[in-house]
Amino acid sequence: MEKVYRHIEKALRNAGYASPIYHDLLSRLAKGTDASFYRLIPQLVVQVNSEKDVQMLLHICSEMQTPVTFKAGGTSLCGQTITDAVLAEIGPGFTKWRTTENGRFAIMQPGITGGLANARLQQFKRKIGPSPASIASAKIGGIIANNASGASYGIETNSYNTLRGLRIVLANGSILDSRNESERALFARENPRIISGLRDLSLRIQNNDALVQKIRHKYTLKNTTGYGLNALIDFDDPVDMLWHLMVGSEGTLGFISEATFETVDSFPCCAAALVFFNNIRDACKAILPLRQCPVSAAELMDRNALRAVQQNEGIPQVISTLG
Repeated sequence: MEKVYRHIEKALRNAGYASPIYHDLLSRLAKGTDASFYRLIPQLVVQVNSEKDVQMLLHICSEMQTPVTFKAGGTSLCGQTITDAVLAEIGPGFTKWRTTENGRFAIMQPGITGGLANARLQQFKRKIGPSPASIASAKIGGIIANNASGASYGIETNSYNTLRGLRIVLANGSILDSRNESERALFARENPRIISGLRDLSLRIQNNDALVQKIRHKYTLKNTTGYGLNALIDFDDPVDMLWHLMVGSEGTLGFISEATFETVDSFPCCAAALVFFNNIRDACKAILPLRQCPVSAAELMDRNALRAVQQNEGIPQVISTLG
């Protein structure tokens, strides 16, 4: 197996690959780590800094029948960004950024962290909609591919509902920019099997009323696991289905090289309430009336969670007196 990875590295170098490649054990161990408790050590770590890098890497690994896993911020708790094959690490070349319409739209590459995006949007009193707990270090690529709406947020401002377009590199090397009509048409002409396959999947679902209703119900709830199957019934154009399926795809359908978000208001003044309940049942009863209020986020903390921080500076003294 080691010969395969040496061949991949040699093939990349011979093709003029200029971005860093790491094959020493220490680098592979360090870079092959994410926020999960899983451990896999990649055989090769290849940094990608351009779409050309991604295309070259996918082409060579495809020829060698070797899997590639993409890693952005590595904040995954489920181990999606580790591998024992080839790890593609997003490098500093994917950190371009711009805004339009006074901050209403943010166009970002996948190497920008959510925290940096929000810091730059602050001047417009705007922010991106998804709000994962790891937003300070989670990067846009993962925030989309893992559909990280945030631990205490609902679906209204998640990645699926606030994205307005993607530029993606597929495994066959094709590039699709869903924001450009001529590129959409060219992609459809050059990839008829993908287009017809998506259209067939959509028709199969829409001909099954029970399945349509099940999917619609699933996506009225917070659902951040796996492909957004609602894309197959929300849209008629297979191109729109495809780029929306990228949300939650965990790097399996393609590489997201740029994304356009419609940002949301970041209010200068916010209010928070800490409310105590005698038991979990009473706390759950508060959900229905809260849904009638303009509450952007709600989080349930049990006694063990409160006990873990009750001695920390700034925590109200009353916390340590609770039963």
